[in-house]
Amino acid sequence: MRLGLVLLMAVTGCSGAVTNAVAPEKMASLPALPPPVHDPATLARQLASIQPGWPAPRFPVAPQARGIDCHKLKCVALTFDDGPGDETGMVLDRLAEHGAKATFYVVGRMVSEKTAGLLQRMVTEGHELGNHSWDHPALPSLSEAALKEQLVRTQLAVGRYTGVRMRTMRPPYGATSPGVAAMTRRYGMAQILWGLDTMDWRDRNADLVAKRCLKAKPGDVILMHDIHASTVQAVPKLLDLLDAKGFTYVTVTELFGETTPGKEYFHARKERPT
Repeated sequence: MRLGLVLLMAVTGCSGAVTNAVAPEKMASLPALPPPVHDPATLARQLASIQPGWPAPRFPVAPQARGIDCHKLKCVALTFDDGPGDETGMVLDRLAEHGAKATFYVVGRMVSEKTAGLLQRMVTEGHELGNHSWDHPALPSLSEAALKEQLVRTQLAVGRYTGVRMRTMRPPYGATSPGVAAMTRRYGMAQILWGLDTMDWRDRNADLVAKRCLKAKPGDVILMHDIHASTVQAVPKLLDLLDAKGFTYVTVTELFGETTPGKEYFHARKERPT
């Protein structure tokens, strides 16, 4: 690391400023600085030689896989769309209180320095992240280039703060097409839809949203949104109801296992209705 500092000071002409700041009696003990490097290729080689000593990016670390067998347990996958937002932290709090895991389908434009901590918390607490497009358009209506941008831009935004490469996506409004399937296949993401819609996006009533979860069957993917205060209130209620029925809460990858990029999934024990 000292060599790197020396190189940078030499290139930028900072050596004089550093030298002037040192007391004269200590000047003799300082090593001589190398001459400035003016050739870009030489500088690149010198910097590359010291890069192994640079600190690695500090990404959140996910817990070890739980080894849950959803063929033997009554598993459901709780999923939350459209965040991270102002309510997301409270949703995470409610899930943590019940020891429940979930999958969060992230809208890329919601990712920023302000919300990065929420994404990192999701990873460290054992939740899964999925791609929900950049700004929530109906994907089948887009050109191929625009569709690519929606997916890739979101992957990059989430990866910047978490180091996570998302392996599943959810098309906004559940709207998909052969073109969407082809693009998600190209970028290695399965399409995750849902088998049970809590309608929390329409009905801002925590009790009603929670009671709809009583219809859950083993293998269901349950749709919610972590941007509504009423959903925050509904989460502990619906978890209590599902606890009483013996359900285990898993991520979509725990529910489906290895998924096929481009393929649609909505229930672990049923095929998509035609």
